[in-house]
Amino acid sequence: MARPYVGRFAPSPTGPLHPGSLVAALASWLDARAHGGRWLLRIEDVDTPRCVPGADEVILGQLAICGLLPDEAPIYQSSRGAAYREALEHLGKLGVTYACGCTRRAIEEAMVQLGILHERFEERVYPGTCRGGLDGKQPRATRVLTVCGGTEAVISWTDRRLGKQHQNVAREVGDFVIHRADGLWAYQLAVIVDDGWQGITDVVRGEDLADNTARQIHLQRLLGLDVPRYLHTPLVLGADGRKLSKQNGASAFDASDPLGALQAAASTLGLPPIEAGDVSQWLAAAVPAWRARWVA
Repeated sequence: MARPYVGRFAPSPTGPLHPGSLVAALASWLDARAHGGRWLLRIEDVDTPRCVPGADEVILGQLAICGLLPDEAPIYQSSRGAAYREALEHLGKLGVTYACGCTRRAIEEAMVQLGILHERFEERVYPGTCRGGLDGKQPRATRVLTVCGGTEAVISWTDRRLGKQHQNVAREVGDFVIHRADGLWAYQLAVIVDDGWQGITDVVRGEDLADNTARQIHLQRLLGLDVPRYLHTPLVLGADGRKLSKQNGASAFDASDPLGALQAAASTLGLPPIEAGDVSQWLAAAVPAWRARWVA
């Protein structure tokens, strides 16, 4: 029996929502409503050095202006440390984690020695330097094995938009960090622990996060968590052709014209123009449009 649909939007409070993040918010809200499900909001504030004070309230206000209201009060990852610690300890008991003493520079040098060239923006494949022990180095981060019992973690899944996906995590990523050297929880661990705890059945998010999916499925399987369905939405690109993001100076969407902002987001999602007098009317018309476009 299929589980009742539960979706979520999980912004990081590093600044206001820009047109690209509004696309992800709208898509996840529409998908939940089109399935007759619940839509939750999670503030992913574990990366505290990047968080901007008050940005969470700004985000909540932007969503409210656009009529995108969660079905429960938002949760904050900064309050979930005990759950992440429990998951880390469980993985340790399974024997699938180890301490890593490598700095970024040491990893780069190891890659050079192995003849591995790294292009800018490409994933750095961790060469497994500390897999057999620290060799005198001080422990910094905790990594999870991607080769367990001699078997490489090879993950296949079907994205609702991108189709069949496949990644050999061991060869394309390597053992990845789940507890950072600065003591903060890594995104990959926090997100799957919270998705499992909240009963998330469907993850709808930007295509830039698609490459994370195999790592997250690997962790979900190790922890015995249900694997959600995934839908990765098109990206809004800047003038330079790169993904619009806070890191490259993306401005907040125009909250003084929520109908215009919603229609622009809908256009990116492949939905037709919608004539409506206000936000609630627009959203009511957008739900069947989304259902016809994205719900099988």
